[in-house]
Amino acid sequence: MTKQDAERIAILTAGVVILALTAAAFWLSYAHLADVAKTNGLATSTARMWAWPATLDLFIVAGEVLMFRAALRKVTDWWAVALTVAGSTGSIGLNVAGVGAGQPPLHYVVAAVPPAAALLAFGALMRQVHHLVGDQPTDPHPAPDVPAPAKVTLDRTPEPAPAPDATSAPAAELPAAKPAPAAVSVPPALLDHARKLADTHHATTGRPIDADTLRARLGVPAALASSITAQLT
Repeated sequence: MTKQDAERIAILTAGVVILALTAAAFWLSYAHLADVAKTNGLATSTARMWAWPATLDLFIVAGEVLMFRAALRKVTDWWAVALTVAGSTGSIGLNVAGVGAGQPPLHYVVAAVPPAAALLAFGALMRQVHHLVGDQPTDPHPAPDVPAPAKVTLDRTPEPAPAPDATSAPAAELPAAKPAPAAVSVPPALLDHARKLADTHHATTGRPIDADTLRARLGVPAALASSITAQLT
């Protein structure tokens, strides 16, 4: 198992735990707010008693969904943050106030824990989302440290002297011979990296890599890319 696989499993596990924690905290907070509504004027209507907490907790849900959407876009939605903070603050305050005056301190703690835990759990989830979105994909075959392409030397082979031909025109009238193509010296490390890129390209497209594509991937001169392509075939 690679380090990336282990990190992915840890993040997924943490996400499942956070979602379970958030669901339990929301349920406890919602049920307590329903009891608060029951003791404060809505005891005669069970439907209204259970619907009343939604006027507060749905602000939290809407804000968290919008914050999650903004995180996927690598931006910050301050309206979503404001909705989440306003809903969470109101939920904590009403849960604590619903305990009533003159109660033991632990009663207030018990009432405040569920909405506070839901807020902290969602904050932890958003932090992981930001980390995942912010990570850029890395090259599975990173380029090794090789000399700069500008320092690659070109070895030119000497041109052979033309053989005399009695039937041909005088030497002065013969056209100049074209120079032999330059043989480019390719560092072994650069050649190994190019071979990995060529294998990946062939596995993806089903075709061997050409000189132009290799030049664009390596950022080397055309002559060097052509020489590397020739050595890969």
